[in-house]
Amino acid sequence: MVEVTFAQLQAWLVAFLWPFTRITAFFMASPLWGHSSVPNQAKIGLGALLAIVIAPTLPSMPEIPIMSWAGLGIMVEQVVIGVSIGIVMRVMFAAVQAAGEFIGLQMGLAFATFFSPDTGANSMVLSRIFYMIALLMFLALNGHLIVIEILATSFDTLPIGMGRFDAGAFEMIARFGSTIFLSGMLLAIPLVGALLIINLSLGILNRAAPQLTVFNIGFPMSLTVGVILLMVLMTDYQRFLEGLFSETLFFLRDMLDTMAPLNGQGPR
Repeated sequence: MVEVTFAQLQAWLVAFLWPFTRITAFFMASPLWGHSSVPNQAKIGLGALLAIVIAPTLPSMPEIPIMSWAGLGIMVEQVVIGVSIGIVMRVMFAAVQAAGEFIGLQMGLAFATFFSPDTGANSMVLSRIFYMIALLMFLALNGHLIVIEILATSFDTLPIGMGRFDAGAFEMIARFGSTIFLSGMLLAIPLVGALLIINLSLGILNRAAPQLTVFNIGFPMSLTVGVILLMVLMTDYQRFLEGLFSETLFFLRDMLDTMAPLNGQGPR
């Protein structure tokens, strides 16, 4: 008869539960796996599968009971790490959505919105299209596999039971939020600049010839030119996304390295 001692059961639970907490927190916060269309059972099942796969490769776990205040602190620690990685991924895709918002407003498509289930708010059509193309491009470039690899290697950089983080990593995440406006405007500025020139020209035309009903031709012209410029923009969209993805993935590795304690102590 096979007997399982309490120490063995504790070791098995520790080897599974704490990595599972970090992985599941990442899935819940990331834009791809955390999408509302993905069932919670699938998220939990995938997190459990990854935890079982990577558990044998992890460093030694701290000898801390799960049902204790120290065990609760370690669980919160894993949630913070997983959510931090997921937030960085959300910022990356939010930059693309911001570009769609900028372009849609300038084209006069502010009214073309619909409910987005993943954000729980209304989003513009162009923003949604840009987001879906970026998501498909991310999958086509195997970006999701690279992120899972970074998540798996984070257990070496940030071993379970560190006890504290370097506060500079959270400042890095806050500063990385500027990517939403910087990259979004870089993608949208060719269309926004051209459409702004058109609107200024129509305004001057309206002042020069008040009898000309500029409002009747302004919206169709902005929409037509915007669609044509969108076709031109899509020819360079892949290069822009590749640069954005590379920048984000390199930032993820730097953030995890920075998050480690300054004294380099491992598990307690």
